[in-house]
Amino acid sequence: MLKVLKSGFYTSVQDLGRFGYRNKGVPVSGVMDHISVKKANSLLENKDTDAVLEITMTGPTLIFEKSTFIVLAGASMSVTLNNEPVRNYKIYEVHEGDILSYGKLNKGFRAYLAIKGGFMTDPVLSSRSFYVPINQVNRLKDGDNIPYDGNNDFTPKISEIKTDSFLEETILEVYKAPEFDLLDDRQLESLFSKDFSISKQNNRMAYQLKENIVGLEYSMLTSATLPGTVQLTPSGRLIVLMKDGQTTGGYPRILQLSDKAISILAQKREGNNVSFKLI
Repeated sequence: MLKVLKSGFYTSVQDLGRFGYRNKGVPVSGVMDHISVKKANSLLENKDTDAVLEITMTGPTLIFEKSTFIVLAGASMSVTLNNEPVRNYKIYEVHEGDILSYGKLNKGFRAYLAIKGGFMTDPVLSSRSFYVPINQVNRLKDGDNIPYDGNNDFTPKISEIKTDSFLEETILEVYKAPEFDLLDDRQLESLFSKDFSISKQNNRMAYQLKENIVGLEYSMLTSATLPGTVQLTPSGRLIVLMKDGQTTGGYPRILQLSDKAISILAQKREGNNVSFKLI
């Protein structure tokens, strides 16, 4: 077991997501930044789908009860293993009684802890991802225990990778979404010529942007949405749906973020700037 001594602001178990249930209103959920997680699981020679801890803004303090191997990924945070600094994208062997402590957030917003074999919480609807209506829990609490398989026999092929960081990237590549052609020249100019800042309304469900453009007075039936769908409200507010976002919506869908853009946006916090680039 991995015992949670302090849970941090928002720490949850996530894998790549819960697929095949959107027709029943169940969001995909899963990790917000899949690029970082896939790199960490790859280092450990895990499956891409193995579950990790997603750590938002302030991190936990954790104690290991079995020996295994771990990799940190995602946001840059000050992290120590038994009071010794550790860094992202490097394999560390841990033993019974070792303590991993997260400190200051330096860059980005969401960090990840991958473990050899993945975290072994009970799957629900084919996924271990936390989502309240499905798991009855959305984050870890002090004193929680997270199961994992101890592993002392692992000999890594590669112990560390140097990876290009996208934590400072601000350009979100987007595709045209179904209602894109409803936009006029003035709206298009606003959409693609200026920066938008992240509002305080940002979470795993959606990111709202502070700056408005001219809204769309358009009546439409509730229609399918995806993680990365950008909706435009009648007031001109832009809402970007994220991994826990609803499966349908009634606002015009004007843009769709690329997979990489979703990971980039997941590492942004209130006040950070982004811009859109049509591809």
